[in-house]
Amino acid sequence: MTINETQKSTGRRPEPAPLPGRRTLTLPAGVALTGGAITFTSLYLAAGALTPLLVLYKEQWEFPAASLTLAFAVYAIGFLAALLTLRSLSDHIGRRPVLIGALVIQLASNVMFLVAPDIGWVIAGRIVQGIATGAASSALTAALVEVAPRNRKRLGTILGSVSVTGGLAVGSLLAGLAIQVTTTANAIVFVVLTIITILGIAVIALSPETVGRTPGALRSLIPRVAVPPATRREFAAAAPVVAASWMLAGLSGGLAPSLVRSVFLVDSGLINGLAGFIAPATSAVIGLAFAKVDSRRAMTIGIYASVIGPLGIISGLFAGSLGIMFIGQAIAGVGFGASFTAALRLVFPLAEPHQRAGVVAGIYVVSYLAFGVPIVIAGQLTETLGQVPTVSWYAALTVLLALISLVAQIRITHSSRRSDL
Repeated sequence: MTINETQKSTGRRPEPAPLPGRRTLTLPAGVALTGGAITFTSLYLAAGALTPLLVLYKEQWEFPAASLTLAFAVYAIGFLAALLTLRSLSDHIGRRPVLIGALVIQLASNVMFLVAPDIGWVIAGRIVQGIATGAASSALTAALVEVAPRNRKRLGTILGSVSVTGGLAVGSLLAGLAIQVTTTANAIVFVVLTIITILGIAVIALSPETVGRTPGALRSLIPRVAVPPATRREFAAAAPVVAASWMLAGLSGGLAPSLVRSVFLVDSGLINGLAGFIAPATSAVIGLAFAKVDSRRAMTIGIYASVIGPLGIISGLFAGSLGIMFIGQAIAGVGFGASFTAALRLVFPLAEPHQRAGVVAGIYVVSYLAFGVPIVIAGQLTETLGQVPTVSWYAALTVLLALISLVAQIRITHSSRRSDL
């Protein structure tokens, strides 16, 4: 029976058999799962580490705030480009080739940051880093579930979910700690990440391949972004708060650490790292805690948190209270974790199986455009308006977007109740 025939009869891809006449060294499932999770997390550790390091670079190289936010945001360009073109490639050529290629690209970005002489190198490195993470994300998320032992498949799913926001949070905090206690934080961070990446390549190379080769690899590179009619109402209702929550994520990573020094006059690498840690850490916890909460209820909670969070951030800035700003960031993290997870759960099931990749791509286009574009504009505006007025207008826009989603959710709820009568 061919691979395609097996797929039709069972509804899933078969695991490829080892090549005849050759013995292959593969890691046990548990070791492959652990190593894969650490490797996945390391991609986001590297992305999160740049949050406080960009403030350090600004001090060393004395570039404008606009360059700082650009260096932060261009990650989204690389990530989105890779995600849209490479997200399905591993379904056709196997997980390992895609993951090893992505990790080699990640290795190159680590080296670029390690030897960077100026902000131009950092910006280029961030684009390369985004490409690596975008290329690896879909394949590694799937691989964690596939290599997990039969009784631990749910653990594979959880690890894939937590690795993203958890990695961003821990990366920011550890880099901040390195800045606080050493004078060679950049070298320490990226030497360690380079070693982890090399070990990750070895883990992937020795892990069992879980997908056989199938035709259509070149066709899979064509970006497919689609919002089918059945999903449009829910998509339109969720999109504004999804954009708001990702804008707030961009604010926490792109501007909040520099606000610690420039507005609150606190000269601490650790506090800079904490400013980038709070929102994604809270988001990771909420994403797990809300796994069994009704999707509509989770969305509503996420919207309210996405309104209260930015108001807390603005209040902290005007009151001169770093603690209040941090509380606002934490509440914004609740909004992100609850609303983004709920958006996927509300929209995804409405699409037919063959439409779902396009729907998810649509959600990520909204997400990463909101993550990158507004914060770059905000960086430009800080040069003329100042940081506090710029953040105030930025936060006000996120509140407006969240309220638009709230109205849409209320309409959907009322419509559902009328149809049930």
